[in-house]
Amino acid sequence: MTHFAIGFMRPSARVNVLLPARNAAATLSACLRSLQRQSFPDFRCHIIDDGSSDDTRAIARHTAAQDDRFEVHEGPSLGLVGALQRGLHHCTAAFTARMDADDIMHRDRLRLQVELMEREQKLAGAGCHVRAFPAGMFGNGLAAYTAWLRTIRTEHDVYRDRFIECPLLHPTWMLRTEVLKAHGYCDRGWAEDWDLLLRLLHAGHRLSIVPRILHGWRRGPLTATTIDARYGQQRMTELRAFHLCAGPLHAHDRYVLWGHGDTGRRLRHELLRLGRRPEAIVELDPRKLGQRIDSALVVPPAAVMQFAGRIIVVSVANHGPRTLVRERLAQLGKVEGRDFVCAA
Repeated sequence: MTHFAIGFMRPSARVNVLLPARNAAATLSACLRSLQRQSFPDFRCHIIDDGSSDDTRAIARHTAAQDDRFEVHEGPSLGLVGALQRGLHHCTAAFTARMDADDIMHRDRLRLQVELMEREQKLAGAGCHVRAFPAGMFGNGLAAYTAWLRTIRTEHDVYRDRFIECPLLHPTWMLRTEVLKAHGYCDRGWAEDWDLLLRLLHAGHRLSIVPRILHGWRRGPLTATTIDARYGQQRMTELRAFHLCAGPLHAHDRYVLWGHGDTGRRLRHELLRLGRRPEAIVELDPRKLGQRIDSALVVPPAAVMQFAGRIIVVSVANHGPRTLVRERLAQLGKVEGRDFVCAA
């Protein structure tokens, strides 16, 4: 199928909005209206129709015919990563903002993100906080993730928590276009957004956040994070382990694992597959102390001082207990980022 674009030529905008859409007819109109209401009007939205079979294309065309800030790019289905890469080709503005076809953008989102990026010239990108809706579609896991996202308030938080989960929700991103094009999206069988964020940070780029709720994150029964295995628990563990090995564990084939619940066990298995073996496992349960798990000695928290030179991987899933572990390690003189990293 030949690529086809609809839209009018206009001077270059300061922001491009990259918006892939596939069979999004039920939500696209509301999404596009939220863009039209932006207090920052100097944008050009590239709607990438990824082989839709419903009225997505007609809705996008109608908006483009009425508002020359919107351009529709039609083509065969390439999947999300392919659609993002195809759309990125058309982005020429200084900044590229992401948006999903089932979400809603607060009217000040683009303005506040541009102001931050122009004020902090060394930032490569920024996200914002989100409101999740409808509440009934968010189970305990996603509700906890949304609450955790609101704890990310600074550039430091983004970097520190990068291995816990993706600390910036993908459709809230605004990146410098030259940086985004230099790194691009990769299809590695896991979440393309978290993978890109970790690659950006590993390359030395700085990412921050506007700590305000500026994005409505909609979840439906056919949302990709619901039905696509690449966003499932196993793929997320593989992604986390891969980037730990490329980063903090690059020069370490042995480490100390703090936490051996479901999250810690999955991470231990995946790190072992990548050639990293725990020398010790920190546990609070006195019944487990002194045992060995896959040759690793189970020890109490204070015993981490016996393993000088070993980086500690904290794999404690819940925010509250993880905060207590951070405080305990700080009391022991350990510095996060140098002596230990949280990865849950």
